[in-house]
Formats: sequence, C-alpha cells, structure tokens
Amino acid sequence: MKLEEYIYKGSQKLRCGYTTGSCAAAAAMAAAEMLLTGQKAVYAELMTPKGVKLCLDITEPVIDEGRASCAVIKDSGDDPDITNGISVCAEVSLIASGVEIAGGEGIGRVTKAGLDQPVGEAAINSVPRKMISRAVMDMAEKYGYSGGFKVIISVPGGEEIAQKTYNPRMGIEGGISIIGTSGIVEPMSNSALIETIRTEANMRRAEGQKNMLLTIGNYSESFVQEKMPFSLERSVTCSNFIGEAIDISIELGFETILIVGHIGKLVKLGAGIMNTHSSCADGRMDVLVTCGVLAGADTDTLKQLPDCATVDAAMDILDEAGYLDKTAEVLEKRMDFYLQNRVKSEVKIGAVSFSYKRDLLVKTSLADELIKAITEEENG
Repeated sequence: MKLEEYIYKGSQKLRCGYTTGSCAAAAAMAAAEMLLTGQKAVYAELMTPKGVKLCLDITEPVIDEGRASCAVIKDSGDDPDITNGISVCAEVSLIASGVEIAGGEGIGRVTKAGLDQPVGEAAINSVPRKMISRAVMDMAEKYGYSGGFKVIISVPGGEEIAQKTYNPRMGIEGGISIIGTSGIVEPMSNSALIETIRTEANMRRAEGQKNMLLTIGNYSESFVQEKMPFSLERSVTCSNFIGEAIDISIELGFETILIVGHIGKLVKLGAGIMNTHSSCADGRMDVLVTCGVLAGADTDTLKQLPDCATVDAAMDILDEAGYLDKTAEVLEKRMDFYLQNRVKSEVKIGAVSFSYKRDLLVKTSLADELIKAITEEENG
C-alpha cells in the first residue's frame, strides 16, 4: 500500500516512497515468515531506520520444500527514480545459524575498491543488509526458531535498468544496487546525488589518488578529454554541488582539488556561490557587472550585461568593448578568494573554466600547479 508520508518543496506537496533496501528487507521478512508458518503472506510490516513504519504489499508468494520467496514492488513516491515499479524479490532458506545475504538475478557485483561493499560482493549496501538481517531474525524470534537464514535478493530486469544508472561508471556490474540509509525516499532530495559524489570520491581514494579532479557535467568532461593532459576516468562528477564535493574531498584526505567547468557555472564562484543550481542562486550577471566595474568598464557596457541570457553573450559584449581580459582577471581573483576561504588552507585548490567560444577563459592561481600534480600522479 502507498506510503502516506509527505514533504514540501516550495509550494509542492510531494509523496515520499521507500528504498530498494526497504523492499528487500520486507520481502525477506515475508519469505521468512512463510517458510516458518507454511502460510502465504499478504503484507509485511517493517520499521525503517528513519522511524517510519511501512506496511508493504507482498506479491508472487511461493512456498517450496525448504525455501520460500516473494516480492515487493518499489514505490518511489513522487521522486523521478529509475527503479520505481521494479520487483525486489527475496528467496529465503534455512541454515544452521546466522544470516547469509547474497545477490541473485539483476543485482550488481562490486568490481572496484572504495564502495560500500568489498570487491566481489553483491551490491547490497550495509544498511539494507542490517535491515534484512533484523527482519528475518524478528521472524525467528516471533515463531521460536533458533537457526539461521540464507537470503538471496534479486531484481528481474535489473541488469538492463542498471545501464541507466551510475552503476557502470562506479564499478558495479551486472545489475542494480540495493541501497538506502533511512529506508525512505524523499522526492527531489539532494542527498542521493551527494552520496553518489561521496561514493565516487571514495573509489578514487581507494585507487590511491591524492589529487581530486572535479568536473561539473558533460561540457566539462568533454573539455577534459579534448584539452587537458590527463584522462577523464580519474574525475568525479559533482554537478551543481561544488561546495559539498570540496568538503567530501577534504574529509577523505585528498591533498589537492582541481575544479573544471564551464564559465556559465563557475562564474558563480565569484560570489562565493557553491551550489550552482539556478534554483539556489543565479548571480551570474551580478558577478560579471561587479567584476566589470572593478576592471574599469564603462557604464554603457555594464548596463547591457543584466539583459544577457548567457554568460557567453555577456562575454561577447565585454570583449567588443575591450574589457574582457581585465574582467576575467578580476573574476579569477574573486573565484580564488572564495575557494581558498572554503578550504581554509587544509588543501590546495584551484579552478579552470572555459567557454564555448574561447576555450580556456579563467585559471585560478594554483591551477597550473594542480594540473601538473594530477598529470604526474596519473603517469606514475
């Protein structure tokens, strides 16, 4: 049944859902109960780590000799989640003691160090594993069973679904991950994206990297491939979450951080804006006007900038008036100031920005040093 839990994003009332981890735990609970009672389950009641109680419908219940299986349909609420509507299945059998958890069809396998599970293990994260173990042992206590369980989690079609996720990039092959820390999906939440950044950064540290390369998205990734002396494979995509990515890099012990991005995003660093999504802050033209004033641009030129739809268009105006180079110099110093203020001397940090027309546009003071460090590290 649907979870009647809601959050508000602006004026929107959005319904929450539940994670693949909650689905796996509920399916395992129901399968264990069926195995111990011989009766097919209709629903499972599960308490999530967040403290929200779920009552989830059970589908495909099957009881065979020595095993039972069933499924829970994933409901992501109003979150645009690629896994919404999938069947998360659990097959449970009895063993002498303990709880063994394995991945079956459609569950990815970890192939790179630095993820939640060791290399070679099924991509069922630690919190879902704890939820699954607790769920089946609750059934053991309820029905007076003193032995253990083997639980196999599967997702039909999971391998195809995984191709539309970050899993292949992060070294999880052959299927999706069973994830979730709270058990609840909050619609349009930034936490999942930030955790993806943390996961990728962990992988880079596990590979031995000391120099962090942050890219913003497709444009910056293309720029790295075409213009920079190191490979894109070592990068971590931080999207709009520059501040969080910097903090994660420091937390994980990286010694340097280089950010590469299009000027349309990175210009916001000139005002100390570390989340560059337009819903959080724009300020692009405000930054350029301020930098133009400090660069000595005339009033008529500056008055044209706020009406520009893109930073590239504003750059054209500054270029035609002869103020682009000086404005870029001021912007570089402002970007550098706010980046240094963020890291507070804990690491060396720099940024490289470019535009569609002008390739390399702004490099902060340490950028060349950091480019060299990354290149030397990659070349061994």
